[in-house]
Amino acid sequence: MPTAIMSTAVSTDPHLGGSIAHASAAATACLERAGIGPDQVDLLINVGVYRDENMAEPAMSALIQKNVGTNLDYLRSGRAALSFDLMNGACGVLNAVQVAGAFLDTGDAEFVLVVSGDAHPSGRPDPGFGYASVGAAILLSRTTDAGAGFGRVGTAAHDGDTPGVVGYIDLDAVGTLGRERVTVERDADYTDRLVEFAAVEAARYAAAEGIDLSDVLLVASQPTPTFAAELAGRLGIAPPAVVTVRGVDADPHSSALTFAYHQAVSTGQAAAYPQALFVAAGAGLSVACSVYRGVR
Repeated sequence: MPTAIMSTAVSTDPHLGGSIAHASAAATACLERAGIGPDQVDLLINVGVYRDENMAEPAMSALIQKNVGTNLDYLRSGRAALSFDLMNGACGVLNAVQVAGAFLDTGDAEFVLVVSGDAHPSGRPDPGFGYASVGAAILLSRTTDAGAGFGRVGTAAHDGDTPGVVGYIDLDAVGTLGRERVTVERDADYTDRLVEFAAVEAARYAAAEGIDLSDVLLVASQPTPTFAAELAGRLGIAPPAVVTVRGVDADPHSSALTFAYHQAVSTGQAAAYPQALFVAAGAGLSVACSVYRGVR
């Protein structure tokens, strides 16, 4: 059975600061919107990349799971819950959809919660960082409607190129401030290469899946404010069918797809289209695509 979206939520409160707080807030709101209790979640996947204080352990998913209260006591809830981090930049959400589908198809999970959040490790705004301090969550489950839900997730990586964007901790430079510093370097032609690669792969995916690009809502990652529009232009998709994240002053990164889809549904933009084409593109260069039918 296909994987369907039950609800979405985002977190933009500037007072929260950290990635864990944003992801936790979005997750809680997402479950409330769906009318699902935390103990009903069988799997929690965190796709956020830039984390509080540059923590490597424990997994951010475990800390988010604790904040949300997802099956913390096996004896009380009568069911176990698994959580883990899955990091692949802007493509992480669609990678998580792949994983969620496997768990849902085998009956090992009834509800899967995919969360995201990126923030500067210091917890304070930094103009050189380039990523928005926001969070998002998407609740997935199975649907008996064969004509609805996510289709195949297609992925591609561009071999032989530089990554385009690299984030790292320069230990020689930061000294004792390693918990609150991060260096992000971008190639000058990164977004040009990225939109070209994304357009080629999205067109290939649409052709393989028989998707009519004249009747689809484009939901794309947004490394720049104009990326989605540029991608739509290359695919021949008219501007009204392009979702642009509003109210965010930087790249939503791992939250971009969920954030964009959430706003499109909330404003009624999505209701005009029978299907949405999710296209994520990020460092690597890498692209992930999936169609979502039965948009609501």
